[in-house]
Amino acid sequence: MSSIVTSQGVVHYEAYGRGKPVVLLHGWLGSWGCWLGTMEALAPRYRAYALDFWGFGESDKRRESYEISDFVALADQFMERLGIQSAPVIGHSMGGTVALNLALDRPQRVEKVVVVGSPVDGRSLNLFLKLAGYPWIAFLVWNSPGLLRLGIKLFAPWIAANWSEWYQLLMRDLSKMTLESFLWSIHSLHHTDLRPRLGRLRMPVLGIYGQGDKIVDPRQASLFDRVAGAQVEMLARSRHFPMLDEPDRFHSILLDFLARGRSG
Repeated sequence: MSSIVTSQGVVHYEAYGRGKPVVLLHGWLGSWGCWLGTMEALAPRYRAYALDFWGFGESDKRRESYEISDFVALADQFMERLGIQSAPVIGHSMGGTVALNLALDRPQRVEKVVVVGSPVDGRSLNLFLKLAGYPWIAFLVWNSPGLLRLGIKLFAPWIAANWSEWYQLLMRDLSKMTLESFLWSIHSLHHTDLRPRLGRLRMPVLGIYGQGDKIVDPRQASLFDRVAGAQVEMLARSRHFPMLDEPDRFHSILLDFLARGRSG
């Protein structure tokens, strides 16, 4: 277990492998743990760094703000503190939206960007996620933990094909969150729209979406037509977690994309 101390609190991260650095960003309700299989797949050629956003996993939860912009600043500060001047940045769901923002706001940090099941327009989120961003609904849900867990378990097969693995990860991560991080992160994501800026991306871009995604509309993939040279892959047997649903296919696509243009 590793961490860095910043003026805004402690940031937890895990690192694995040797070689060129790669930064991994998790999605809403998650933590670095969703990337464990991907870190192992990257390890022979890369050193993967997977961090926990503010309010998630083992990172500090004493903040008042959990906006997408806060997570962008965190990713930038994390790379600065670890001496990672520039690297490929890979994000799942909300983490992919953060990665896109980082690539747009601080392009010198992002060598390549990969988004996995990520909303470019926050209105593409599932209705239940949009509702979770309303304070009174979030308060009711958060204060009915038994009902929340039952609802998640009932819907789990529609969220991940390999749902039992995902459900165990989520139950662990959910217990480490607060109402504030639960509410304000998804509220901010819902009100994020990167469509007007997407065409400004100049680094290589890869989008990976699950055809059966019920959390983020997979038609978000078509928005990358606005990015010159962007690569988009639609995984037919995947839902919202392609790295869990089709790990071999997912990691093959990812490794091919990362290797393209690499020296050595």
